[in-house]
Amino acid sequence: MAKRSVAVIFGLGIALSACSGIRDHRGFILDPTLADGIQVGVDNKDSVVRTIGRPTFTGQFDQNEWYYVSRDTTQLAFRDPKVTKQTVLRVQFDQAGNVASVQKTGKELIAQVDPSSDKTPTLGRKRSFFEELFGNIGTISQPGLPGSSPQQ
Repeated sequence: MAKRSVAVIFGLGIALSACSGIRDHRGFILDPTLADGIQVGVDNKDSVVRTIGRPTFTGQFDQNEWYYVSRDTTQLAFRDPKVTKQTVLRVQFDQAGNVASVQKTGKELIAQVDPSSDKTPTLGRKRSFFEELFGNIGTISQPGLPGSSPQQ
């Protein structure tokens, strides 16, 4: 009887440990003291790289925007990860390469997107199944339409 209760307790311990949360950090490890030390008009690209390192990514349309992204998440078993902390440091430079602005944001800018599992909304005319199936009959081989071959 004692062996059975020990085995049950051991089995429950293993089962409960499988449901423990997973904490994860992705991206840049940002030191707030060093990030707060970046001064507008004083620092330039080289001093920013020496102070906090290379950016996570640069702006797609403007190479004078640098982004440092840091994100902490937790996940329980097979559920989707939840963001617990996010920091985005955006450093903008002027044309001479000097710091023009420094902005820090948190997880308040995360957008929640709920995809529609029913239908994909599209623009344009709504046609029935049969209109889609039979709608192009007779239009393919008419002269003068795109895709038709010239008659000889």
